[in-house]
Amino acid sequence: MADEAMDWQELTNLTRGRPFTVERVRLDDSGVAIEGAFELPQLAQLSVEDQVFVTAFVRCHGSIKEMERTFGVSYPTIKSRLNRITQALDFIETDPAPSRADVIDRLRRGEITAEQALSELEGPA
Repeated sequence: MADEAMDWQELTNLTRGRPFTVERVRLDDSGVAIEGAFELPQLAQLSVEDQVFVTAFVRCHGSIKEMERTFGVSYPTIKSRLNRITQALDFIETDPAPSRADVIDRLRRGEITAEQALSELEGPA
């Protein structure tokens, strides 16, 4: 098995959902091998079934109606599965809170009121 490339789904099935660390990576085009402790991307840590589901969701451009047709299940079933997968993933902050200095600069320039500045500095309630 060492000479054959293992399918990612096969590896995921072998681990049966248990956490694992990749310790060796070989670059196919050069044969260079790198050893260390490599953390898997979050999507690769999902079960094979969830990886297939996420792939289908992307291919359907996020259309829940299309997912209903693809999987032959109801809207609540799709939403439930999406919610479960969402809970398994960490998300990066795509709209981070402005820095204190940015808020004060905007206040000084008159772009926001004192109330807006206080609201932004206090963050979401």
